[in-house]
Amino acid sequence: MNIVILSRNANLYSTDRLVEEGEKRGHKIEVIDPLKCDIIIEKEKPSIYYKDRYLDYVDAVIPRIGASVTFYGCAVVRQFEMMNVFTTVTSDAILRSRDKLKSLQRLSKAGIGMPKTVFTNYSRDAREVIAHVGGAPVIIKLLEGTQGLGVVLAETKSAAESVLEAFNGLQARVIVQEFIKEAKGADLRALIVDGQVVGAMKRQGNEGEFRSNLHRGGTAQIIKLSHEELKVALNASKALKLPVCGVDMLQSARGPLLLEVNSTPGLEGIEGATGRNIAKSIIGFIEKNLK
Repeated sequence: MNIVILSRNANLYSTDRLVEEGEKRGHKIEVIDPLKCDIIIEKEKPSIYYKDRYLDYVDAVIPRIGASVTFYGCAVVRQFEMMNVFTTVTSDAILRSRDKLKSLQRLSKAGIGMPKTVFTNYSRDAREVIAHVGGAPVIIKLLEGTQGLGVVLAETKSAAESVLEAFNGLQARVIVQEFIKEAKGADLRALIVDGQVVGAMKRQGNEGEFRSNLHRGGTAQIIKLSHEELKVALNASKALKLPVCGVDMLQSARGPLLLEVNSTPGLEGIEGATGRNIAKSIIGFIEKNLK
């Protein structure tokens, strides 16, 4: 098969591993920068032009679309869909997952537990917002933040009010969430491929750090998910129609609570922590759907 990985950097661990596993299984793999693709729209003949050729021979694409290029990256994925090319994650699903507010609304409707969350239209009554999630400490997140960036822990009511007022003054959209103290700066990441959890790890933030992101120096170890944790991860994947995704959860006194769902999860941390060949699972998912 001819498989295209939509990635801006062929040297990234995740991209390199997908190339490696695809070639091992006899496929022709290309890494293509989505921002260098031209989308050509005409009646009954959608096409994509890249450098010196039309991409009319592609059987499947694996989107590795960074948050900063979501709009154009998803337009390229959508064009491949118009060309009847299989994609591991659809453009609509990526867009759905990138909108933190929209995805949390859908996940709540699906009956999935999560930290109590409040979103307002630049409310001037910061005290009321903080009260809605049970008071300080609270987590304040930029809607477009990634990898732990744009996430603030406000430990006191006055600190929370100051942060909210600052974000509101900048016209920055934020959500406010209750702080789950018993999680102790750790979270769980479940990697899902084709409706199955193919790897799970527990990520622990550095001492004094409430964010567990590996990009911020956190550590990771393999973990066996409980029945409830498995159920939350699989239901979240299903609710957002993401057959390949990373689901982040907190362990709380009232059971697993969903944090977010990542439509293009990195493979380095999860493969390193679990020893599982996640890249091979993703290639196998494509093979199964193109038989």
